[in-house]
Amino acid sequence: MSVYTQLTNDQFAAFCQSFGVSFVRAIPITQGIKNSNWFIQTTDDVDGAHSYVFTLFEERPPEDIEKMAVILNQLDGKLPVAAPLSLVDSEEKCYVIQYDNKAITLVPCLAGAHPQQTTQAMCHEIGGALAMLHETLQALQPAQEYGVPLYPWSDVRDREMQFMPGDEAKLMSDIWQSYSTLPLASLPKGLCHLDMFADNTLWNLQKGEERLTGLLDFTEVSVEHYVMDIAITINDFCTTWGDAEQGERVHFDRSKMTAFLQGYESKRPLNNDEKRALPVMLAKAAVIFWLLRLNVIHYNRTEGRTGDNIMVKNPDLMKRLAAYHWSHVEKAQNIVFVLLNTSLNASKDNQIAGIFSNIKQAEQARENLKSDSEFEIKEYKLDALA
Repeated sequence: MSVYTQLTNDQFAAFCQSFGVSFVRAIPITQGIKNSNWFIQTTDDVDGAHSYVFTLFEERPPEDIEKMAVILNQLDGKLPVAAPLSLVDSEEKCYVIQYDNKAITLVPCLAGAHPQQTTQAMCHEIGGALAMLHETLQALQPAQEYGVPLYPWSDVRDREMQFMPGDEAKLMSDIWQSYSTLPLASLPKGLCHLDMFADNTLWNLQKGEERLTGLLDFTEVSVEHYVMDIAITINDFCTTWGDAEQGERVHFDRSKMTAFLQGYESKRPLNNDEKRALPVMLAKAAVIFWLLRLNVIHYNRTEGRTGDNIMVKNPDLMKRLAAYHWSHVEKAQNIVFVLLNTSLNASKDNQIAGIFSNIKQAEQARENLKSDSEFEIKEYKLDALA
């Protein structure tokens, strides 16, 4: 189980009382790799039920967790979230207890279970939920005051690449370079969840009637490109992760991705730049979580955190997913876009007005042409063009 800080029953009772909750028992929660979490049973619970989740945030400072509480209150009523309880004796709304320079929150339990597998219908629904999240949080302005700073993943990249085999380092470097050439300034951005994996969601899993009942873990909410948040969520919801007995295979389901995007665009349509950036963003998102898992291993090692209560997710799974997405990006890089003069008076020798590596360049060239002639953009594989 992932519990890093141990608390006594007397401590649990005192902390819960500060939130107006009568404590009976704390039950460790096994999921998660960053924070310590427990279910809390109260005097009102019967038959082993539990009403709240008690979280001790191991890394994020308390002021970040206070921002998270505001975000959850903004979403409450529009999406199934659990907003932190406020302290009963606080003159102003306060949602955090500080203990050993760490934040503690208590939130109501949400119904449902984590899905072991996803369906196309579930991918469609989570797509719509993520779009609603993006739209709703636009009300919190300036967004930078509510989101936590993005983690310096480039520093982790530079550290870890020193120890990687050459092919892995090249894969990571190529994806990062391709990301840096995207039209990032034109991509819409705002407050994003950035960790919407299936195990951070809850569902009513009755077969054929699956329904989203909970969105969890808002500790990573930051200002980022919406398409990155989309890519992160797609990568988990649309991938089947095999266990050790299955050879830890990684199978990405493109039909699930289509369902997700349909659900998302039913609430917030993507612009053309976002659609073009998505393949690279999928690869970059996999790289980020590859680095995250390597960073957890590094952190555990440097902090001397060992034992059966430490859970580490396999970084190689994200490496394989990054390689899969990158293979599709590379395949697309063998495509060129040809601007053709299709007017009747154009001779065969003068039909090609330009050849471009991406469609945006071709469209810009077509717009810049001051001519009465008709121009069409066609897509060709390099070998076919030759």
